[in-house]
Amino acid sequence: MKTQYVLPITIVVAGALIAGAVFVVGKSGTNAPAGNGAKITARAYDPATDHILGNPAAPVKVIEYADLECPYCKDFETTMHQVMDYYGTSGKVAWVYRPFPLTSIHSKAPEEAQAAECAADQGGDTAFFKYIDQVYAVSPGENNLDLAELPKIAQGIGLNVATFNQCLSSNKYAKKVQDSYNEAIKEGGTGTPFILIMVGNDAVTLQGAQPYSSMRAAIDAVLAQLPASQAATSTTGQ
Repeated sequence: MKTQYVLPITIVVAGALIAGAVFVVGKSGTNAPAGNGAKITARAYDPATDHILGNPAAPVKVIEYADLECPYCKDFETTMHQVMDYYGTSGKVAWVYRPFPLTSIHSKAPEEAQAAECAADQGGDTAFFKYIDQVYAVSPGENNLDLAELPKIAQGIGLNVATFNQCLSSNKYAKKVQDSYNEAIKEGGTGTPFILIMVGNDAVTLQGAQPYSSMRAAIDAVLAQLPASQAATSTTGQ
């Protein structure tokens, strides 16, 4: 996205959120402050590192930094599946999930994030998203998931449990999870979920579990600003 496209998007997104009162201050996410509509430059989707649901070539990517023990992230997961049901078949929007475990309040979240990476080790992005779906389905949230459930979830989605356990116990993905946390902080995240709506390396930020109507408004604003060559993208993703 060229710089001249970013500022209009920022204004439209921020205006839609504020004027429409589509998020509830103090209840939209874990420690999520104001700051919706801020313009930043961030790391673009990297297929070697990231996990994506949808078309990898989508011009617009919703990057979610999330904590698997965060109840607001659980709510937002439902919203993002609605988003992908609506936009995914057009190939114009994809969802990228990055770990942002808030260790100070959710001590189990880093291990859960590593477990999702170990699922991806065996089954790629499809297994990764199935795994986080099931973690959210069984977890009561707020650091209350029994970690003994992690291999059971792996088994339930068809993974080799012995291989999964070996991956998890090795701490193979500890650095990746920590690096993702550090990245989220650097990009301005102070709570979860922390959301970037991105074109290339340019993004506008949303803090907290935005409802579906808010996400639709923000994404539509970004899509409307795309150059015609990018807006015409229609390749269907996964």
